[in-house]
Amino acid sequence: MTNPFLAPYNTPHGTVPFNLIKIEHYEPAIREGMHQEDAEIKAIIENPEKPTFENTVVALEHSGRLLDRVTTVLFNLLSAETNAALQEVAEKMLPELSEHSNNITLNEQLFERIKYIYQHRKELNLDCEEARLLEKTYDSFIRNGAGLSEEDKQKFRELTKEISLLTLRFSQNHLKETNKYELLLSDESQLKGLPDSLKTAAAQAAKEKQQQGWLITLHAPLYVPFMKYSECRALRQKLYMAYNTQCTHHDELDNTEIVRQLVNSRMKLAQLLGFECYADYVLCKRMAQDRKHVYQLLDKLLEAYAPTAHKEVAEVEAFAKESEGEYFRLEAWDFAYYSEKLKQKKFNLDEESLRPYFELSQVKKGIFGLATRLYGITFRENKDIPVYHPDVNAYEVSDSDGKFLAVLYTDFHPRGGKRSGAWMTSYKEQWFDENGNDSRPHVSITMNFTKPTSDQPALLTFSEVNTFLHEFGHALHGIFANTRFKSMSGTNVYWDFVELPSQIMENFSTEKEFLHTFAHHYQTGELIPDEEVKRLIDASNFNIAYACLRQISFGLLDMAWYTRRTPFDGDVKAYEKAAWKQAQLLPQPEETCMSVQFDHIMSGGYSAGYYSYKWAEVLDADAFSLFKEKGIFNTEVAQSFRKNILSRGGTEHPMELYKRFRGQEPTIQALLKRNGITN
Repeated sequence: MTNPFLAPYNTPHGTVPFNLIKIEHYEPAIREGMHQEDAEIKAIIENPEKPTFENTVVALEHSGRLLDRVTTVLFNLLSAETNAALQEVAEKMLPELSEHSNNITLNEQLFERIKYIYQHRKELNLDCEEARLLEKTYDSFIRNGAGLSEEDKQKFRELTKEISLLTLRFSQNHLKETNKYELLLSDESQLKGLPDSLKTAAAQAAKEKQQQGWLITLHAPLYVPFMKYSECRALRQKLYMAYNTQCTHHDELDNTEIVRQLVNSRMKLAQLLGFECYADYVLCKRMAQDRKHVYQLLDKLLEAYAPTAHKEVAEVEAFAKESEGEYFRLEAWDFAYYSEKLKQKKFNLDEESLRPYFELSQVKKGIFGLATRLYGITFRENKDIPVYHPDVNAYEVSDSDGKFLAVLYTDFHPRGGKRSGAWMTSYKEQWFDENGNDSRPHVSITMNFTKPTSDQPALLTFSEVNTFLHEFGHALHGIFANTRFKSMSGTNVYWDFVELPSQIMENFSTEKEFLHTFAHHYQTGELIPDEEVKRLIDASNFNIAYACLRQISFGLLDMAWYTRRTPFDGDVKAYEKAAWKQAQLLPQPEETCMSVQFDHIMSGGYSAGYYSYKWAEVLDADAFSLFKEKGIFNTEVAQSFRKNILSRGGTEHPMELYKRFRGQEPTIQALLKRNGITN
């Protein structure tokens, strides 16, 4: 049988032939990919000609294409559509892939050629993008151990292998733990307060598991509304504790020891490379530059938002006491419930009542339409493009002149093989090949939205609309990529810059002009009433400071783990509670632990980088103020954003790109003003 990875893809736009790929294809394709890349590296180092930018740096950039396309599918599906067999392949191949990668970055002959070019770079007359690639390549080798002694190179190999396996085990354990928990409700009295949409979804979840009653799981579309609306405090507590004690149960899915091993291994890796701590290793390649600037941001935000956040919590608690009595103590499992009640009272806004205006296909039309209005691009579904699950749709994206721009996959609903959360990824990056042909990207956005039921379509909450906008912003960053080199295209930018294109899109969600383009009642066709839009806008800053401190607490926890300079062998829960104490607003039950399920900082690429969300929020508030000033659909501003930020990827320092778009460096003032902290 032909291995589909090893033949040219005979599909529209060379998309992945998911329908042909079987588990047994991965391992041989990965091995062949490693073999081919080894041959390509050998050809570079044995080239008798003097090292040049083209015969070494560009040749290296173009190497490993087969391996990249196989591992891209493998690792993307481990998040979006995994199973035991796929996980087994990953566990088997990860150590070998890590070793293969190390064999390249620790190859002395290859590094000598790169170092020679880097040392003579001023004589080469490189353009900006070429100079950036040379710098990135040289730095990558240094940061991956090329300058180490033979003894330390061996230590580096062992550490990277260990880290790759630990991150895989961490995320697999969390997914299994999430899927394992079920709260089956059999008595209608247990449903008190729950909206009809949640009851229907819970009944559907039970039916899918051949059970009678209503099933609540730890997946967001069931967990989040249950915590918001359930009048049964005991059940809220039970579900909250189940969610917040995941991977702590002293069983095979417990991540406590993995956390210790991960943070210690990353610390050792950084120190082996000459850094004091892992955060120093990460941040020198970020806009923030160092931990001092990260803490400056977190401290500034804490100082600005904490007073308001404490008032917000006090207001929610006072409101709860009105119905529960003076001696009522607000606990962590109460906040979402009473906060939602207070929001309804203050703004007469019930997110559940807005669901009929946010039917998924209409939201999709609205968000795609926003991109059409801003950038002139269009989306056409192509059912001939293979997909990896029936829930997935594939679209051809065309530019304003009709030219093919990208493929976009959308994957909206939760299932057992998909991890929680929402993310954007690529199945193929953009680059220009050796003949100058523009190889366009294949981009995917994956979410966990409320599912359709037997009697109604998928109706989203307002926060789910925001999530869609956020991930679509990432997708645009990939779709508009226009760079010569793959490693610098699309979202291959500094980690604290990557959230700007996503977060700027969220600003549109409270713009009446945008909502009016798609928010029609799915049954009556009625446009969302102006008074509902006004309530949405009025309520947009409700408990905004509480939300900010929550993000700050995650940033502080992340930095606490990765600024360590000595090995950690203590109590993970106790360390966590001390790390984020200054940003906590509610009592934290002793048994709870975030670190053991915090995929972002343990296995998801945000290690020593969680602050990026707040960093980028400063940027997006400042950037969107220009749209507000010129008009939210202003095509000149949009085209400038596309030209200077979305299409340029990592070809220049992000601050230079930002200033070219905005005309100035960002300040925190626009964010404070948007959030109502200052006038």
